[in-house]
Amino acid sequence: MSKTVITSLGNELTSQFDKRFGRAEWFCVFDSETKGSSFIKNDFADSNQGAGTKAAELMVELKADKIISGDFGPKAKELLEKLNIQMVVIQDSTSIQNIVERISI
Repeated sequence: MSKTVITSLGNELTSQFDKRFGRAEWFCVFDSETKGSSFIKNDFADSNQGAGTKAAELMVELKADKIISGDFGPKAKELLEKLNIQMVVIQDSTSIQNIVERISI
């Protein structure tokens, strides 16, 4: 089973992709086996510090294999590398639906 987390500005597939990781508004969790997706509010988006690290720890809880975002801060990147979670950086201004369609082929 493979789970991909996509950073999102909203909690629907029609929402726009959020290029921030630790400060993303929402995380879309896409399950490649069931082709289902769910959205989780990022409670760390407004943290004074450590948003990326806390978000990275959440990825472990979500059992994410891969994360698609526009940018990963240095601390989050280091932690995700240690956890063997693949990071995919894209700079597209697109919808979550568009990204899900591309990765579910």
